[in-house]
Amino acid sequence: MVRASGFGKIRIMKEYLGGCHCGEIKFKFYSEESVEIWKCNCSICKMLDYDHLFVGHDDFKIIKGNELLSEYFFGTQKAKHIFCKDCGIKSFYQPRSHPDSYSINLKCVEDPPKIKNTVHFDGKNF
Repeated sequence: MVRASGFGKIRIMKEYLGGCHCGEIKFKFYSEESVEIWKCNCSICKMLDYDHLFVGHDDFKIIKGNELLSEYFFGTQKAKHIFCKDCGIKSFYQPRSHPDSYSINLKCVEDPPKIKNTVHFDGKNF
């Protein structure tokens, strides 16, 4: 997929597949082949060692298992933590830091894009 972004820059987007541990939830998304991820130190991300890859809502689609998704809220109640009811894996969610994007756990992606940069985010004090 080729997509134009600001200032006439062309972005080449590739389709990727991901899902939960038991395989009952599957999703696809479009991303560049070299990406920036975030590492967050909040209480939940630190425990999960979550590698955040932010993908716009329009570039993400659940292709299997929507009925097995469950939600968890804590703290400010603004982030929607989504996990599989069967295996408990949180492979993606709606973060409060990026309301127009989903955060995909890069560790839950088949043949993931290459990491070009890692941002260390202070979610503990966000």
